Amino acid sequence: MLAHVLFSGKPLACGIGPDGHWHGWFDIRVYADELRRLGLHPDQPTSRVTGPSPPGWWHAAAERGAR
Repeated sequence: MLAHVLFSGKPLACGIGPDGHWHGWFDIRVYADELRRLGLHPDQPTSRVTGPSPPGWWHAAAERGAR
């Protein structure tokens, strides 16, 4: 799926927020077919995963990154 995700590395907007910290927004676009495969497309009647699960290392890396 990652090969099909379009990511614009340039901020669409950035500036100092009301809390004094910088904030930025990025444009991330995903092909509709990839959303369907994950059960996330709004045209789907239910949210059901129809594609393969990511490999085990993917989950482990995400858990390490969350610490």
